[in-house]
Amino acid sequence: MALPRERVTLITLGVRDMDRAKAFYRDWGWRLHPSSQGGLTVYQMNGAALALFELEALAEDQSVAVETLGTGASTLAQNCADRAEVDTVCRAAVAAGATLLKEPEEVFWGGYSGYVADPDGHVWEIAHNPFWPLNDDGSLTLPDEAG
Repeated sequence: MALPRERVTLITLGVRDMDRAKAFYRDWGWRLHPSSQGGLTVYQMNGAALALFELEALAEDQSVAVETLGTGASTLAQNCADRAEVDTVCRAAVAAGATLLKEPEEVFWGGYSGYVADPDGHVWEIAHNPFWPLNDDGSLTLPDEAG
């Protein structure tokens, strides 16, 4: 049986202070998964998982120097059903300890989005894309045609 190639099942973020990171995601409303143990903290997402891994352990696991790790040029995104939800999710992230990078606003491509960074600098875009409606369970299935 051939598996789909276009998938991500686990996103792992390296964190400098696990207690601080866990507190942030807890306060932002994420629920800790019972499989979390030791230096690995896991959250079930819709069809995938998010893991927090101690930065030094992540560097060792990758066989690289910890100084070479960073947050990189990547952005995690959470799409919302509407603009009001974007505002709510951004406010909740900031209240939990995120840094507001960009207030939610109308954007050039026709949507509405803002950016926050978690305490380790991992960037999250919180967005409403009217061309990519969410499924009832909050998951995203891209439309067959461009918007």
